[in-house]
Parts: sequence; structure tokens; C-alpha cells
Amino acid sequence: MNLSPADILPADDGALLFGRIWSPTVQGPAVVRVDGDRLTDVSRAFPTSRDLCEAADPSAALKNAAGEDAGALADILINTAPETRDPSRPWLLSPVDLQAVKAAGVTFVTSMLERVIEERARGDLTAAAGIRDHIRDLVGDDLRRLKPGSPEAGALKDALIQAGAWSQYLEVGIGPDAEIFTKGQPLSSVGTGVDVGVHPASTWNNPEPEVVLVVSSRGEIVGAALGNDVNLRDVEGRSALLLGKAKDNNAAAAIGPFVRLFDSAFDLDAVRQLEISLTVTGQDGFVMNGRSAMSQISRDPADLAAQAINAHHRYPDGLVLFLGTLFAPVQDRYEAGKGFAHATNDVVRIGCHQLGALVNRVRPTNECEPWTFGAADLMRNLAQRGLI
Repeated sequence: MNLSPADILPADDGALLFGRIWSPTVQGPAVVRVDGDRLTDVSRAFPTSRDLCEAADPSAALKNAAGEDAGALADILINTAPETRDPSRPWLLSPVDLQAVKAAGVTFVTSMLERVIEERARGDLTAAAGIRDHIRDLVGDDLRRLKPGSPEAGALKDALIQAGAWSQYLEVGIGPDAEIFTKGQPLSSVGTGVDVGVHPASTWNNPEPEVVLVVSSRGEIVGAALGNDVNLRDVEGRSALLLGKAKDNNAAAAIGPFVRLFDSAFDLDAVRQLEISLTVTGQDGFVMNGRSAMSQISRDPADLAAQAINAHHRYPDGLVLFLGTLFAPVQDRYEAGKGFAHATNDVVRIGCHQLGALVNRVRPTNECEPWTFGAADLMRNLAQRGLI
């Protein structure tokens, strides 16, 4: 992953971006603004990215924040790769910190049907092809016009129950309540240019290219980034009660490369039209391409955010919310009929013009950098620096 700024930055030069770096000078994280090819440390104004996102007007606050030069993005990006990192120089982190890391599942029809297939296959990827044909015969594969929670959706639910084909995944896909789950703990996400983790016990898994909303404690959507909600299809397929084991693993939530704050040039309407690309490149020469079009999402992003944070669900440090994906791989990699699974050292690139590119290398979760810097460490570090 020899990345340059051109590989990860949005095509729009006017994008208002912030992220975080690890600063060896203070032995802790620093919030940075992207200023052309340089990064500016604004942590004196905003000790955490949470503090920036809690501002009354985050975009104006970031624009007006005074700061110190943190170095060239190119140099910091080169130093981000774990195996070649010089610990005496700064490197990129995930752009979020104290926010809860949440995710919405089954928000696109294609992925909804694949979740049903996983459930029916009980984690057996060899059975997936036949079940896929049977499910599509029953429900079709174009439910995009069906509004979740509508009378029409209720009628389809009744028909599927009578046919013995109802599923918990169809419930959250077309029922009134979205699936909102905890993807990872605050401070546990990884950024671009580092390893992303796949549990070595899984033999049926895939990347999930997604848009990630950044939401304040007031429920206001203030920005967006790209995300990889790594999915262990065999684990979750065995039982939905294994969702935590399938989703919350070391280095298995990637967010970045930066957060783009909403302003006059980029807002929620722009998010609704984003086209997300995916490329997986293996050392074995395997290449898989995919896409996820936000215009095909079954639930509006604002509705998903409102279901995640409201009077019943409080997040005083805000949250980030993975919005789900249209992408569901069925391309065979190793043997006919056995679908896709990651190989160690796959490089996953998730990108779009407005948000840049999130690039990660796939490693077993126990071989990725361990997550060791938690909330207590952050508080002690900020106190030592006189920032709190």
C-alpha cells in the first residue's frame, strides 16, 4: 500500500476535511485539518474530533480554527503503514475518537436477500447458490420501490409468513424498525493505510463498502466518511445472535480517510447521491470490483440516524453510523459455487469522488495492530497536555 495524497483525497479541492494523527511529540492523538498538501494540528481548539463535531457549526469552527503545521500529508501517509513505520514520526489514525461506532444493517435490497441466504445456509457457503435462486423465486430481487413499514410491506410480510419464507432479515429490511447495532467501541476504529482485520476462523467473508455518517449528540448529521464494515458471513449466518462476534473484532471497523464536514458544497442531499466503488486486489492476481449506490438505499439516511439517536437512545459524545451497502459478493474465488472469501494481504480500496478513498490491507484480526489506547489513556494524555 504505497499511498500518496492523490490516492486518498477527494477529487473536490474544496472539500472541508478533518482527521487525526498520532503525534510522537505528545505521545497521543491530535485532530488535524487538511490544508492542501499539509496537515494543520487544531487540537488546541478541539482536543478530540468529538469536540469539533459538537460545535454549533462544525464547518465554520474548523475553517476558523488556529493551529500549527503538523507536516506534509505525503510524509505522514507514507509513515502510516505499520510494517515500515518510524515511531518517532507522526502517522494517520481513524478520524473519529469518542463517538460510538454504530451500524445499520439490511438497508439495501441486494444485501438484504444475501442476509436471508446466509441465514438459510446456516453459514454453509456451498448451499448458498441454490438457496439464492429459491429466495428470489419467492420474493423477487427488486424491492426498491417497497417502503419499509408501509402497508404494502406488511402485506408482503404476511404472504411470506404463509409461504414459510419469512426471515428476521426481511423483518428489518422491510419492517418499520431498522437494524441498528454496535459495530465497535469508541476509539477502536482504524483509518486508511493500515491493516483491516478478518477473524481467521471465518472462511466466508467480505468487505462492505459504506458511507459513514457523523452525528452529534444533538442528532445533527454534521459530516460523512467512507467505511468498511467487515462482514463474516459464515459466523452471522450460523446465528444472528453471533452478530457481536461477527462484527466487533480487532481492526474490523475502518473509517476514513478523513471526515468531510457538511457545508454549502456538500450536504445530506449529496450523500444521498454518492456512488461508492470497491476494488479488492489479491496477491494471487484475483481482482473483484463492486459498487454501492446510495440512491438505491431502502431507508433514507436521515431516518436511519433518527432511529439510532433519539429520546430512547442517547449518545453524549455523538456517534458515527455505517449506512449499509448495496454490495453483496457472489463471485467465486477459489472453487465454483463457493463464493468469495478474503485472502491474507488482499488490498481493499473503497472510494468516491466526494470522500476520497479508504485503502486497507487484510490481515487476520490477531495479526493486526492490537487496540491498546482507550478512553482512560486519552483522558490522561489530554490532561498531561493541558487540553482538558
